[in-house]
Order: sequence, then C-alpha cells, then structure tokens
Amino acid sequence: MKIVRVDAETDDITYGTVEPDGIRLYHGSPFVQWERSETILPITQVKLLSPVIPTKIIAVGKNYADHAAELNSEVPETPVIFMKPPTSVIGPLAPIRLPNQSSEVHHEGELAIVMGKVTRSVNADDALSHVLGYTAANDVTARDLQRKDGQWTRAKGFDSFCPLGPAIDTEFDPSEGNRITCSVNGEVRQEGSITDLVFGVPEIIEFVSSVMTLLPGDVILTGTPAGVGPIVEGDRVEVDIEGIGVLMNPVIRP
Repeated sequence: MKIVRVDAETDDITYGTVEPDGIRLYHGSPFVQWERSETILPITQVKLLSPVIPTKIIAVGKNYADHAAELNSEVPETPVIFMKPPTSVIGPLAPIRLPNQSSEVHHEGELAIVMGKVTRSVNADDALSHVLGYTAANDVTARDLQRKDGQWTRAKGFDSFCPLGPAIDTEFDPSEGNRITCSVNGEVRQEGSITDLVFGVPEIIEFVSSVMTLLPGDVILTGTPAGVGPIVEGDRVEVDIEGIGVLMNPVIRP
C-alpha cells in the first residue's frame, strides 16, 4: 500500500492511497484510526503534500561509509544522531528555499522511516513491527554553516530543509538492496544501495528508541550515500528510491 496525504478538490487535507484509477480518500489517519471512503479522485485533481507531519525528525549522520570518507571522517562506532524541526518539512513539488545566511546548500538524498506505533526501548529483532512504512527524503544542509557552527542544528533546520514524499510505502523491504539516487537537473549526483547502510533500519530504531520515545508519524532519516553537492536557484532536485518513487523539489531563493 502507498499512503499519501493530499489537498483534495474539496480543499480538505486528508489521507489516501494510490490506486490504478487515482487516489482513494480515507477518513481519519493511518496512525490512529482511518476508514476507507468510496471517493477516488484523479491524480490531477489532488495536490500531494508531505505524507506525514512528524512531531520530530531524527537523522543519522555518516551512515554510508563512502559519505563519511568524502567528509574526511571515520565511520562512527555507534549511530550519530541529530534532529530537524517539523517546520523543515515540505512535500513533493514544494520549493526548497535557500536562506540568505548560507552560500553553500547541499542535497542529501535519504531513505526515511515512518514510525507507526509508540516506540520506546525496542529491540532490533522487533523494531520493524513498529514501522508504518518508508518514504524518500532530502536532508538539505547548509554546509558552510555546518562547518562554521561546529554542530548541525542551524545548518539542517531551516524551513523547507526536509522534503518528504511522495508516498509512504508500507510494503517496502529495506533489506532487499533497493537503489537510491539523487539527481540535480537530470544529472545523477548520488547513487547507492539501501543495504550499504552502516547501521541498518532495525539497529537504528533500537538505538534511537533507547534515547527517546518515538511517536506514530515520527520520521527517522537513515543517512545519505556519497556525492552530496551544491544546489542553487533554479535547480530541480530528485530523490528516487526504487520501489517508493521520486521526490522532486525545485530550488528557489525567496
């Protein structure tokens, strides 16, 4: 099942699922209780939004060995985590807005985990049962501010710096080696396999949930492969995860 969150022709924001004929609308939320409706709208009549608005976004740094190497850094012995604010979330086709404070903003295509249950101190063996599904993400980063500040909150926390979408895939299997690519204006900049993660999805959930309680709808970004690089005004950034879909966002400078 591919779950989407849409602004429908009725001007209501609601959840739905992707079907051959369009988007079937649902009442309620997949995180609490939802009910299938008989309404199916053509994809042209809905606006795709971020598939979830999490209470928090936790991200894992340096979780691909080749990315750690391009940063001249060692692979960490335990997951390195940081947070992005919910206000950084945007959906498909929404613009990434370059801040005036930075002159070096980078793309970072990633697999995102969407939690489905309240999760605290779960073991890796049971971690996947707490997941609703997976989506694509772009951990947009002001690289110059990251170097300047010595920590990552400002560099990764600007509004529009966490595109998510296009859908939450509930049947995606992160152990199957699906490819992830990030392209800018059609040119592939990043390419890797989900199985190249230093710490896999179950281990990440175990680690993060040992630190903080994860709530339904919370998002964990799993890390980015090598090839991160600059984006500028007028660019079109696409994160493509095999089996999930393509997350595309234009880049503007307000």
